[in-house]
Amino acid sequence: MGEQVPLHVVGAGADADAIVRRCAAAGWAAHRGFALLEPAWDLAERRLVCHGAVGDDHTASQAVLAAARGAGIVAVASGALALALAADLRRVGPLGVTPGKAEAADGLDLDAEQRALLGRLAAGSTIAAAAEAEFVSLRTANRRIAAARQSLGVKTTREAVMIYIKHARD
Repeated sequence: MGEQVPLHVVGAGADADAIVRRCAAAGWAAHRGFALLEPAWDLAERRLVCHGAVGDDHTASQAVLAAARGAGIVAVASGALALALAADLRRVGPLGVTPGKAEAADGLDLDAEQRALLGRLAAGSTIAAAAEAEFVSLRTANRRIAAARQSLGVKTTREAVMIYIKHARD
């Protein structure tokens, strides 16, 4: 099929609802919860996106298993559980891909996670706050921002944010 599977960990139900709506508009079938009773292992052809709250390790493991089987995931979680879930889902595929969402045509060679971090910095967040909001560790956020700086050919995070803002406006 070649299409990226939507994998998201968000902090609020409203954010999850918006992502599920975009997935549904792109032809994905919404399934509340992460327990899948489908007899077939590979669910990629079904274009199923599982969504709901993740409040414990068992539900998190069900979400990761569903993702491994090819289902999309939109999980609402917070704290250490959200960080662990995001890390596990990254082993399946990239986070933040939303079907039907056009890729940025701004000419910047940045991935979705780098854009999300730079966007939060542009909005005034600290790197630590941006990392927490994106469910990554501070070390991972710093590595992604460093990669963005290198990709943009600048030495400071401030310069990277300024370039990002300039291209976001155009």
